[in-house]
Amino acid sequence: MKVRIGADATEDEAAAIAAALSSHVEESVEVYVGDANSPSATRAPDETASSAAEEQVAGNGAVDDLGPTEREQQLLREIENIEAGGPEKYRDRLDEQGKLFVRDRLDLWFGEEGIGFEDGKFANFDAWHPDSPDVEEYDPDERLPADGLLTGAAEFEDRDVHFMANDFTVKAGSMARRGVEKFLRMQQRALKSGRPVLYLMDSSGGRIDQQTGFFANREGIGKYYYNHSMLSGRVPQICVLYGPCIAGAAYTPVFADFTVMVEGMSAMAIASPRMVEMVTGEKIDLDELGGPRVHMEESGSADLIAEDEEHARELVAQLLSYLPDNADERPPKRETTSPAKSPEGLDAVVPERPNEGYDVNRVIERLVDGDSFFELRSGYGGEIVTGFARIDGRPIGIVANQPAKRAGAIFPDAAEKAAQFIWTADAYNVPLLYLCDTPGFMAGSQVEKEGILEQGKRFIYATSSATVPQQTVVTRKAYGAGIYAMGGPAYDPESVIALPSGEIGIMGPEAAINAVYANKLAEIDDEDERAKREAELRKEYREDIDVHRMASEVVIDEIVPPSELRAELAARFAFYEDVEKELPDKKHGTVL
Repeated sequence: MKVRIGADATEDEAAAIAAALSSHVEESVEVYVGDANSPSATRAPDETASSAAEEQVAGNGAVDDLGPTEREQQLLREIENIEAGGPEKYRDRLDEQGKLFVRDRLDLWFGEEGIGFEDGKFANFDAWHPDSPDVEEYDPDERLPADGLLTGAAEFEDRDVHFMANDFTVKAGSMARRGVEKFLRMQQRALKSGRPVLYLMDSSGGRIDQQTGFFANREGIGKYYYNHSMLSGRVPQICVLYGPCIAGAAYTPVFADFTVMVEGMSAMAIASPRMVEMVTGEKIDLDELGGPRVHMEESGSADLIAEDEEHARELVAQLLSYLPDNADERPPKRETTSPAKSPEGLDAVVPERPNEGYDVNRVIERLVDGDSFFELRSGYGGEIVTGFARIDGRPIGIVANQPAKRAGAIFPDAAEKAAQFIWTADAYNVPLLYLCDTPGFMAGSQVEKEGILEQGKRFIYATSSATVPQQTVVTRKAYGAGIYAMGGPAYDPESVIALPSGEIGIMGPEAAINAVYANKLAEIDDEDERAKREAELRKEYREDIDVHRMASEVVIDEIVPPSELRAELAARFAFYEDVEKELPDKKHGTVL
């Protein structure tokens, strides 16, 4: 057998090749170097190893004892160069902004050994050819390590997750062709693996000067949001913002199931302040345009606000502890812990007078496992409180009217917030607990303009469509359509139970008497007689809507002593844990 190899090969390399081939093909091998007419090495199958390469192996023992070759060392230098990120001057700016370099951020999240693997590290490597690890040798416009976006898989809090993270030192974390490809592959693999996705966002948007090849293509940046939509409800998508996310980049956080913004550094907006001024003439800074306060209190796009990078990680760790890996699994259980406050004091928390305010969190802390309540969107739609908790170690989602805020009346933003939370909890198999104490949906010209009917419809639709186990507790008043949205008897909950302070009716006593008896009362001239008759009517009406009447007529399932409510709920959630509900066979509803 004759073999010809490159002209730059040494005699030792020719001998090593001859020896290896001869052993493999079991015949004599002649190795010719370059255009030579005579062989540089000849080897028969039974010859004893004699080349310099073989002698090196024999002298050093097993091949495993050898150190990395020059070829491998070169690769390691290339990797080190890539992992250094963009120019040092941009790294320095991160320090000034109080932000971590992206790879330091990944170390914070996953630990130095936590990243299982990274995909696409060599993206755009062909645009530059480093011969040394000196980052500053290269033109920043030519050197785009990893194309400014990192993707891969890691272990987070004993859970396997996919991740993506922008490198702000590379063109301000902007997105272009190779990075987009990496992002899309990560999303598509998450669909196949059924693992949660973490988006660690710090991006200025698409690279306008490089838009050809990634903006409008079938597999371009627009596919991000198609994939977000396909992943929605399949696996938890959690996004943390570390900087300004503008234009297309801002859609990832709003498509995610949960969005965390970091105080003092993050913002998101459909356009930058400069573009806003060009289009509208409005002069505004980025924080006022789309900072954490705006999206927590006004738009409702932020679920949580973190104090700093470490706090952001802690919040996501807590959040993920209530969620399964995907829609086919159940949320993870934990050991039961006692409530933060004794259930014995529950009845004293709820005032007898239906219009007297109180903080529903004082009810929640007496029902759920200690320190397990994890509130979401706390600054938005404050008339309703939403969040995850545990009862007897089982994760649940809580939707609770907040009498401390405008008597717990349901405003459009609160209705939207509740509907979104119910929809998300149901998608990930988290059972729902409704704590009802509301005078109903708010009336008035302003809320009509804000879409109270539209948002109320969505709230009721979400409650109607949820297939997870649902328990409703009427803690005090349940007036008007409020009882519908809050999982009333008509909405197929596993149970509707009440505290002795509960009332269920079309409206409260004051409104009812004014609506029905106002004219008759006005006909009574004597003030004392009129006041007496009004008190009698109020008493009769309250007897009619009292939960004892509702229980007597089996409208509700049970009236529970307040001190026993936690135990009652724990038993009911345990009993109905395996319940299965089916929706009508259809493509989908049209409400959302």
